[in-house]
Amino acid sequence: MSELHLSVVVVFRNMTREATRTLFTLSPLYQRLVADCDYEVIAVDIGSEIPLELEEVRQFAGNVRLMRFADAPSPVAAVNEAVLHSRGRAVSIAIDGARMLSPRVLYFTLQALKAYENPVVGTLSWHLGPKVQQLSMLDGYDQSVEDRLLETVNWRKDGYELFKIASLAASSSKGWFGPISESNFLTIRREAWRDLGGFDERFRTPGGGFANLDFYREACDRLGQLVLLLGEGTFHQFHGGVSTNAPPSAHPGAAFRAEYFDIRGKHYQNPTLAAEYIGAIHPQTYRFFPDNVVEGSK
Repeated sequence: MSELHLSVVVVFRNMTREATRTLFTLSPLYQRLVADCDYEVIAVDIGSEIPLELEEVRQFAGNVRLMRFADAPSPVAAVNEAVLHSRGRAVSIAIDGARMLSPRVLYFTLQALKAYENPVVGTLSWHLGPKVQQLSMLDGYDQSVEDRLLETVNWRKDGYELFKIASLAASSSKGWFGPISESNFLTIRREAWRDLGGFDERFRTPGGGFANLDFYREACDRLGQLVLLLGEGTFHQFHGGVSTNAPPSAHPGAAFRAEYFDIRGKHYQNPTLAAEYIGAIHPQTYRFFPDNVVEGSK
């Protein structure tokens, strides 16, 4: 089998509702300026009570493969195994499969890989809904509310409409030009993945704890070249996630921080590496930019 430009590894557990939308946003029906021969998608199902079926994950494109793994609290080992079976010259990791994409994430990711020698390519993150979901759920936000919210915009035709019904995630709270604590669509070259050793399998808390943050930090520190996608992002769907949909009183952050400290011997801090940017400012993203950045575009 020939090598592809990019392999996208996206992880699901009990996410049939969310997987359908996420996989549509990863398909050539939705992603702009790319073809299915440019990339592959590996859908990783970890112990779902109703397992994803191949027909489900391939309903929008034929470049999707399905890998099933036994149930485990942390998805880290499954991610590493999926990357071993991938064919791309670069790999993108979406450790939380509930995250839909904006329409040119793949295109600008591929452009960044062409333009930079050995980059860490990342995206900012949003939550669907009026606030971060840990807070909006306290006001009654749930899957049914979200379904109705998605019906208010024509996101399947124009995915930038998602910016109209979303709020910045805590990891990206400082906006386009501030530091982020993690990327939920993180891309590096295959050689860099091997050099870094993949995700650290000592992260065993539910959902992987700080595994995604840890890999982002390690990649930034060791590769030294961070490229963030301007005007693009991921959008978290409400699904009862371990941390994204846990109320403040039950949030597992303390356990995550303790595990990280046990593994690294220090507390987690955002990378300090200055980012470069590739992308475009779409009108639906204006409200997330400082006024002086977009005033000439309005």
